[in-house]
Amino acid sequence: MNFKRIGVVGGGTMGQGISEMLAGKGLDVLLVEANEEKLNQAYDLIELSLDKQLEKWAITKAEKKLILSKIHKVTHYAELGSCDMIIETISEDLNAKKEVFNQLDQVCPSHIILASNTSTLSLTEIAGSTKYPERVIGMHFIYPVAKINLVEIIRGLKTSEQTFAETKGFVEEILDKRGIMVNESPGFVTSRIICLMINEALHVFGEGVASAEDIDDSMRVGYQFQYGPLEMADRFGLDSVLAALERMFREFGELKYRPSFVLKKMVRAGHLGVKTGEGFFKYDKDGDRI
Repeated sequence: MNFKRIGVVGGGTMGQGISEMLAGKGLDVLLVEANEEKLNQAYDLIELSLDKQLEKWAITKAEKKLILSKIHKVTHYAELGSCDMIIETISEDLNAKKEVFNQLDQVCPSHIILASNTSTLSLTEIAGSTKYPERVIGMHFIYPVAKINLVEIIRGLKTSEQTFAETKGFVEEILDKRGIMVNESPGFVTSRIICLMINEALHVFGEGVASAEDIDDSMRVGYQFQYGPLEMADRFGLDSVLAALERMFREFGELKYRPSFVLKKMVRAGHLGVKTGEGFFKYDKDGDRI
């Protein structure tokens, strides 16, 4: 399939990153949000992201202008009927995602791939809300989208071989990222493994074995991680980590997935990490550690 026009449903952090990345690859992006206010906010944050890159000489003014010209603001699903693929990036709410896919199913021709950026939810259940479950697939990007060259491609029970092959081609040939094939399982590969490491680091911290900084340094310096597990949690969003662990705990029923009490306490206090400026560490408005 010739991919030129991609719909992105949801203008949150991931939706912004995916839209910016797609536009940077020369693709036309139709960005959808619930209302005009949220849509303008998402677009403004994409422009802010480009301005930061401009300040660091990572892009030119002409490149910024070109990327923004490729992102089109849309408030109605009906306008997505002309897209070659749709990527859904709304919050991790199963019922909300099913509603989105049900609406997309009604406006998009049956050959158009409908992908979800979910990190833990069942693609089979999401696809069950559509008439054509064979065209539904998972495409899990990792934050920050532009810098991480890996995408999990998740097959639901009824995902067709053609849908998988075309999605893999899109990821590897057009986006120039490594695509790994994952059979549906709670947390897939990346979220399942990284959340367990973060949870164990939280237990170690909660038991007073070592300070947050020393725990992170042990993994960052000792095992060459870019970030330690606690800063990683801050960057993912502590509320997102908690939601992922609770979902996997429910699905698997195994104690290793039970969220640390420290994590619950931090979320209750509103210390969610980079998004609030404070988690296990403190951050400035650009997301850099203070």
